[in-house]
Amino acid sequence: MLLLTVAACRNADQGTAVGPSTPPDPTATFTRVQREVFTPSCALSGCHAGSAPQLGMVLEAGKAYRSLVDVVSVETSLLRVFPGLPNDSYLVVKLRGDPAILGSRMPPGGTTVTSAQLSLVVDWIRRGAPND
Repeated sequence: MLLLTVAACRNADQGTAVGPSTPPDPTATFTRVQREVFTPSCALSGCHAGSAPQLGMVLEAGKAYRSLVDVVSVETSLLRVFPGLPNDSYLVVKLRGDPAILGSRMPPGGTTVTSAQLSLVVDWIRRGAPND
């Protein structure tokens, strides 16, 4: 019983700027994440696209989902995207620039995703990371 309570408390706060009781944005779809985050910021030659994507993670349209969801990161034991748990998803950790990451914050070069882009990714994962 105690274990269930601890797990429920741990998973309750999975949002970013919203409170733990705020449901994820229902418009936070994978299609939007691809269009608004991956394609302009990540699926670039020399990064996560082309014939030699960084760390084998392809973020090009039509390939990104299977490269992310329920796939273990090559840098840690975390899943790249853990459906329902953005704080346990290495993608979110890398986008936030958490001090525990290996390598550098993504995207590289001093540019970062906007808070709106990060919220979109977090809400998509909070929704269970559906391929929609």
